[in-house]
Amino acid sequence: MFTKKQLFTKGILAVAPHMFSVIPFGIVCGAIGIELGFSPIMVYAISIIIFGGASQIVFLQLLSGGASTLIAVTSVGVINSRHLLYGAVLSEYLEKLSFIKKLLISYIVVDQGFAESNKFFQKNRNQPYLHYHLIGTGSTLWIFWQLSTLSGIILGSFVPEELGLKFAVPLTFIAIVVQDLKKLDHVIVMITCGLSSLLFFDAPYKSYIIISPIIALFVAALLLRLKK
Repeated sequence: MFTKKQLFTKGILAVAPHMFSVIPFGIVCGAIGIELGFSPIMVYAISIIIFGGASQIVFLQLLSGGASTLIAVTSVGVINSRHLLYGAVLSEYLEKLSFIKKLLISYIVVDQGFAESNKFFQKNRNQPYLHYHLIGTGSTLWIFWQLSTLSGIILGSFVPEELGLKFAVPLTFIAIVVQDLKKLDHVIVMITCGLSSLLFFDAPYKSYIIISPIIALFVAALLLRLKK
């Protein structure tokens, strides 16, 4: 049996290698926020409230592009909907915790922390106080993310406008999806989403941002049924 401190430490060590990707991404997020014209306080506040790289970039980019707050918030909700699945998976390990504790822990559950803690949970499901491992991974990611975002905000404040960082937005998302280009069904879904965006580009309140991924999801569901 591991103590609470040992579980917390194991969580920190498990997620530590992920910092090599988290820190550069955080710096980019902070710098892009400044480049898009937002104040340092707002960029950092969004980093604390949303605490998610892709979601932060999308939120800032939509607001800077003239999208309504409703569309921006809805888009972030769609992007973060995967956390509903994370919660469903983790619920069996956290069922003895109070609602308040679950709520607080859910704030620091992100992709890398979930992946590492879930692997540990599966191998040690009879171990008490498993949530301390999750707290270890989540708090480590939160601290390094906030520090790297702050570094990006400072960097973005000094980068000359002619050396703007706006190009980093499409590059960031291309890097995320590039591995999926090897799969035909994934490529079909991406093309569908892109064409839908062009088709509904003039929709009110820039709602094409919501409409196009919904259409792509229907196509993805259809492809899954055909594959079965």
